[in-house]
Amino acid sequence: MQTILLCSDLDRTLIPNGTVKESLQARERFARLASHTDMELAYVSGRDRGLVQAAIDQYALPVPSAAICDVGATLYHVRGSTWERDRAWEEEIGRDWKGYDHIGITRLLADVQPKKFWLQPVEKQSRYKISYFADTTMDIDLLRKRISDTLDQKKIPANIICSVDEAENLNLVDILPPSANKLLAIRFLIQQQGMDEKHVVFAGDSGNDLDVLTSGIQSILVGNAADDVRKAAIDRLAGKGLSEERLYLARGDFDGMNGNYAAGVLEGIAHFFPETSAWF
Repeated sequence: MQTILLCSDLDRTLIPNGTVKESLQARERFARLASHTDMELAYVSGRDRGLVQAAIDQYALPVPSAAICDVGATLYHVRGSTWERDRAWEEEIGRDWKGYDHIGITRLLADVQPKKFWLQPVEKQSRYKISYFADTTMDIDLLRKRISDTLDQKKIPANIICSVDEAENLNLVDILPPSANKLLAIRFLIQQQGMDEKHVVFAGDSGNDLDVLTSGIQSILVGNAADDVRKAAIDRLAGKGLSEERLYLARGDFDGMNGNYAAGVLEGIAHFFPETSAWF
């Protein structure tokens, strides 16, 4: 049988850190599925490597064979306890920045209000991902424009992602090459492994998964996903002229499970690959 590659988001997809309840033993059943000889598992997350490894330990998740971290800026191949960074992927996304990398970009941005805009710790950085904290008193839209204008002067395209760390009361700003994203990283991994997309499935839950969920790759939207994400996914598929058959919306009526988190992933896997229901 052809190996199945499951690419799964972590937070609120496999990790039950949302507001709804997790099905009992869903993660244990997921671990059995991942251990099958015809399954390959890749995590796809905005987390850095350290936080992905922490999640594996904290939530008793299976160790993957690959991990796409930092919103697609890094790709690791995992062999036991060894995590090997894929340099070929870094070179792929690095072309966007025309010879600039972390050091070069941070130098260009050194004059952007240093007292209110500063680099996050080194473990949050990578060669092609620059992460900053920004004081909440700053106008985040104006900050984004200033960063964009500075990079535009050097004709450096960038994806500037702004979010909020509510616990620390800080703005977070991530700067990445445009090609450093989940979808392109997954497609790079698929090509690298010589797989056919019909043997690949993705699972996610949120707006930052929409590019993959509506790409034509077989995908699962877990039951705990917000209604607006479900609607956006369906609308995008229609707008692209793609069949809704490529996207499975977990309902929670499978094998006594509620369709949330890992239960939704199992439900979706069994939908696309019915033979896998015997594996877990």
